[in-house]
Amino acid sequence: MSSTKTGQNGACADDKRFERSMGLSDLGYDQSKMQVSTDRYHSREIHERELDKIWMRTWQVAGRVDELPEAGDWKEYKFVDQSFIVVRGKDGKIRGFVNACPHRGNPVCSGSKGHSNVLVCPFHKWSFNLEGNLRTVARPDLVGPIDKDELGLPRASVDTFAGFIFLNPDPDARPLAEYLGEEVAEYLAPYHLEDMVPVGLNVREELECNWKVVVDAFQEGYHIQGIHPQMGDVIRLDPSKERYNFIGDHHLVVSPFEVKTDGFSPEKEVEGIRTRLPATYHGAKEVMPHFDKLVEQYTDKDGKISFPEGVSGHTLLQKATRETLTEKGLDVSGLSDHQMTDHYGWLFFPNFFLSMRAGEATAVVPVPHISGDPNKSVWHVIRYAWLPEEQREAARTELTDVEEPGSYPYFLVLQQDYDQAPQQQKGLRNKGLKYMTLAQEEACIAKFHREIDKYLAD
Repeated sequence: MSSTKTGQNGACADDKRFERSMGLSDLGYDQSKMQVSTDRYHSREIHERELDKIWMRTWQVAGRVDELPEAGDWKEYKFVDQSFIVVRGKDGKIRGFVNACPHRGNPVCSGSKGHSNVLVCPFHKWSFNLEGNLRTVARPDLVGPIDKDELGLPRASVDTFAGFIFLNPDPDARPLAEYLGEEVAEYLAPYHLEDMVPVGLNVREELECNWKVVVDAFQEGYHIQGIHPQMGDVIRLDPSKERYNFIGDHHLVVSPFEVKTDGFSPEKEVEGIRTRLPATYHGAKEVMPHFDKLVEQYTDKDGKISFPEGVSGHTLLQKATRETLTEKGLDVSGLSDHQMTDHYGWLFFPNFFLSMRAGEATAVVPVPHISGDPNKSVWHVIRYAWLPEEQREAARTELTDVEEPGSYPYFLVLQQDYDQAPQQQKGLRNKGLKYMTLAQEEACIAKFHREIDKYLAD
């Protein structure tokens, strides 16, 4: 981060953003703002309004830049019955188009991805160049005089950020940089998201729930003791330490990763880190050997651990993470000690959740279901890892489209989230329940739904 200073240990010594963020007690929500009407999870009328006023007007992640390495590479992005293609042109620029021929509306591209130097509609063989301009028509003697300049593929707005391709169906959308804001770009730059690749988890699957149920679930940690008991018996949820950053339509919540220490010995703290962290962050597995070596310095021959003042399992985990990444040749000097271990949960409105930690990220991206049923959605879950350049292609995990919902085995914590979402949807469909009443810790859910209200009222 360009505005931070780096201390002797490589940690950011002056994290101004953390100082500017708010604590839970600063948010000032009252009870009336913490109620959410349940019909927005199952009403077809509301669903249609969301499609028109949110999905057709906001920036959404449509893929990764490295999915389109060569001119002519294209991929489809879709939600409900809306289909778009993003394609890399001969000039290297990525553009977006509605996947429909302006002649008779036939899809120009079939399938999820492909490569072509010319985009050809299979219905009547009208062809378009990679800039979307009409190039030729078959049998011009049957077509008659037309203005080719007026018959290009309908355009969608496309831009890139941090290695992601963003698409907005609105061809006149405000710039992506303005939509995200300078603070977001500055905050995320030291993570090197553009250099990350999908590793180990890259799955797209249907869910029996509204897309907002998925978004809600990743905006709070209150449910840990309910559906993640393996974490709840060790991980401390301390609302006094959570920090909130509201940035335009988007937000960031920082939750310290801390193992319980009240009544816990150093041995139990260390064991909690060893057993619980890898269940949430896959990259923690490679940090554990270094962590164990650091702990050994404070361990006697009988296995008793004695930490001096200022040293804990948490601080050693931060040190082990920084040193492990540095030894791989990755520059983490722009990241603070907090960012080595703590959970930095971003929501880029409307549907892009990104959980950040030094060296890795997990994205959860739900979209409305192709059927148009508000009680269904599709999520795409990807785990990204920052690796040395020479290791990236060998480690890359290709997309798995799950044909039989429920058949894919996620890691434990994510599986629990997957199983819970349809259960909540069942409850939300009860006509006798008019509102969800949120707890104070669920402030980010309230923020998310207020943004929805803003768009629906526009």
